[in-house]
Amino acid sequence: MKTIAIDSLGSIDAAAKEFAAALGENRIVAFYGSMGAGKTTFISALCRYFGVEDDVCSPTFTIVNEYRAADGDSIFHFDFYRIDSLKEAVDIGFEEYLYSGCLCLIEWPEKVEQLLPEETLKVTITATGDESRKIEIEND
Repeated sequence: MKTIAIDSLGSIDAAAKEFAAALGENRIVAFYGSMGAGKTTFISALCRYFGVEDDVCSPTFTIVNEYRAADGDSIFHFDFYRIDSLKEAVDIGFEEYLYSGCLCLIEWPEKVEQLLPEETLKVTITATGDESRKIEIEND
């Protein structure tokens, strides 16, 4: 397990850079953490690292947002907090996104775990203070 510490919001971009290096070839990332843990904030920093110029916000109501990275590749950002069944994820074509080869960043993956492939990188974000966080990356 790899751990990345974020001491304050001022260090989040450095943490995103370190995280991106740890990603390797992984394209599906499941972000676990309680409400307010900083999942969206960290995903926003990660998207900035990849050169996304759009505002990154939680797709709580739309379920998925698509961003364009500096290299032209798509990044898909999912938030499954409000879904009530796997069928809702299937209906938006979630599995097609997963196998697109594009980076898929998933908040509230607990709701869709049955659909996640084995190679999904599992990440837990935990608040350790007002602005500090611990990011744990499970690398089996």
